[in-house]
Amino acid sequence: MRSDCEVLVVGGGCGGVAAALSAAMLGRRVVLTEATGRLGGQLTTQAVPPDENAWVETFGATQSYRLMRSRVRDRYRADPRLGAEARAVRELNPGEGWVSALCAEPVVVGEVLDELLAPLVRAGNLEIRYHHTPVGAVTTGDRVDAVEFASPEGVVSLSASYVIDATEEGDVLPLAGCEHVLGSESADETGEPHALDGPADPFDQQALTWCAALEWDPDGSHVVPRPDDYDFWRGYRAPFWPGPQLGWATQEPETGEPLSRPLFGEGQDLWRFRRIRSGRLWDPPRPDVTLVNWPQIDYWLAPVTGVAPEERAARLAQARSLTLSFVHWLQTEAGYPGLRLAGEPLGTADGLALAPYVRESRRIRAEFTVLEQHVGVEARAGIGQAEQFADSVGIGCYRIDLHPSTGGRGYLDIACHPFQIPLGALLPVRVENLLAGGKCLGVTHVTNGCYRLHPVEWNTGEAAGALAAFALENGVPPRAVRARPDLLADFQDRLAKLGVPLDWPEGVRGVVR
Repeated sequence: MRSDCEVLVVGGGCGGVAAALSAAMLGRRVVLTEATGRLGGQLTTQAVPPDENAWVETFGATQSYRLMRSRVRDRYRADPRLGAEARAVRELNPGEGWVSALCAEPVVVGEVLDELLAPLVRAGNLEIRYHHTPVGAVTTGDRVDAVEFASPEGVVSLSASYVIDATEEGDVLPLAGCEHVLGSESADETGEPHALDGPADPFDQQALTWCAALEWDPDGSHVVPRPDDYDFWRGYRAPFWPGPQLGWATQEPETGEPLSRPLFGEGQDLWRFRRIRSGRLWDPPRPDVTLVNWPQIDYWLAPVTGVAPEERAARLAQARSLTLSFVHWLQTEAGYPGLRLAGEPLGTADGLALAPYVRESRRIRAEFTVLEQHVGVEARAGIGQAEQFADSVGIGCYRIDLHPSTGGRGYLDIACHPFQIPLGALLPVRVENLLAGGKCLGVTHVTNGCYRLHPVEWNTGEAAGALAAFALENGVPPRAVRARPDLLADFQDRLAKLGVPLDWPEGVRGVVR
């Protein structure tokens, strides 16, 4: 029986877009589903300017990821309102934010992602289905026959030869009965220096953040209504936190020491941290817009992944209210009434992101799981570089950056070496035709902290899409590609031709980030 597609990519975030792009470019029939009405995940619906490695302008990411970044800059340059001086800057940073070399408005990035996929849609290789939320799966033995979705047309079922879970929280895994991990592993299980002492805790998960965009109108007053639970957030202080939730005092991620950054000022002020529109670059000048993804709106009261639907809905509503409470505090008690929620750069009516930024996913029990001992500087003392994986399908580099957790722990932010993405981390231990295409790959609670960032998620998805296409082309299961040296060499050659780097230059491997 003919399937609905050859490759079903569930989730249209960074990994899902890249998976659909690579599989369709390699000639497969692909369906990409997305729960919202927009592609891009972290880059768009969650409104998180990219966290990237220090070399991303020239290497350290896939060719398609760098193409996306280049297209974003081209789109800004094509806007006649952009000033001539800014247009001439080769490495244009539209927001001049200091978190990234490319802080841009999510609506612009979303338009670029649509443009990247459009030729494949026109060619008939790719179909995109929005507002499709996975709610079930049909399985036979060790295979996923179909995934069921709640959609505007009711419940629909899509069958495929290969299914790639690129959802933000590994939503397909429990539906398909795929063995997986949630929350924090025990040090007794992983041996990681920074894993939990005592038993594993599936509900010890990183804080989520409901981001918002703020415009600065120094002469205006745009105070949002006082949220119903404002008094709670105003008085709340976590035991590990140096001050009240609504305040300037936060925590230095690397040391845990108190930290206070001003809203405006010189150096690393909050306004320029994730600024996505620098008004001075435009002619005539436009208002600045910054993205609020700051510690004050990290929601760590309770987990949202793996809980009952009604609990999840209540906690997400509480996270939104925390963000609105912080905005209200900034406008009133902190004395900045000219801050205005800006929906236009996000494509939303209220100035809040379309979806929450959930840092941590369910994770497959994989053929190979990346541990702190493989990438952490402290855990690899005396070795001087990350573990070299013979089955590498990509690379990444970021600190092991864990935000405060629902288990009552503060930041964990420790040094990491530039690392590789092993193919074994994309393969479940049992299910034959399900692949990890994003944050649900075989990492731990600890190593998720360096594998969850934009270019790494993109690379993971791109490798998963290419793997599905390669397996179909050669008539072999993905597991065989890793197990057979000849197939692995051929697949890695395919990745290299796609522009996926498999290793870091010799002089970079030992860098400490």
